Amino acid sequence: MTAIFDKLAPLPHRAARAALDLLFPPLCMMCRKQVGEPGSLCADCWQNISFLDGPACSSCGLPFEFDAGEDTRCATCLADAPAFDRARSVMRYDEFSKGPILALKRADRHDVVPAFARWLERAGRDLISDADVIVPVPLHPLRLWMRRFNQSALLARALARRTQKLYEPLALLRTRSTPSQGEMPSAKARRKNVRGAFRVSANREPVVKGRNVLLVDDVLTTGATVDACARALKRAGAAKVAVLTLARVCRPL
Repeated sequence: MTAIFDKLAPLPHRAARAALDLLFPPLCMMCRKQVGEPGSLCADCWQNISFLDGPACSSCGLPFEFDAGEDTRCATCLADAPAFDRARSVMRYDEFSKGPILALKRADRHDVVPAFARWLERAGRDLISDADVIVPVPLHPLRLWMRRFNQSALLARALARRTQKLYEPLALLRTRSTPSQGEMPSAKARRKNVRGAFRVSANREPVVKGRNVLLVDDVLTTGATVDACARALKRAGAAKVAVLTLARVCRPL
């Protein structure tokens, strides 16, 4: 209905938008300077974000300094292939990008979700086109109760709406309340921490079985969490599991 109204009455709509912007000027997602459109970055902050749109590992999406071919995998994936089939991220997780990401996660800044969904759509175009269903990395019920929302679910839902894909927020369950992955001292400890921590809900198995699943999370660090999720999804019969995150930690090669 809104789309029809926009076509029939574009001038009143634009006038209302202009009045709203006058009362509540849109601000940069990062530095809070005034910008032209809601959910955007100012020129300075845009230049500081390291978007990952170059050559990368065909499996985990780790960026390469040069193009070694579209099927090239990094040393880590060659030595120990992940359970997921492909992973891609919008940007590097660094001192510049972590501000708005943590604002969503810890400061209830839900206003950044629409912009993040647009970025995810652009960065994950190939993964999205192959996906049958979009699933967020779940929180344990206790942590969800404490935080009141799951930032990965907000991102996944917004992305599903933009791309008209099936959204299944309850397909994956977190069955153990594990310590924060950020508290783990190594990649090995992270893998052990989330081993067996996820399963597919019995009444959602038909949604997953035989389908290509797109798993959405906010940050990929070592990949231990999304790998554990992918194992659970494939045990339930998922044909493929791809991973799409807002940001990723880029370790040295």
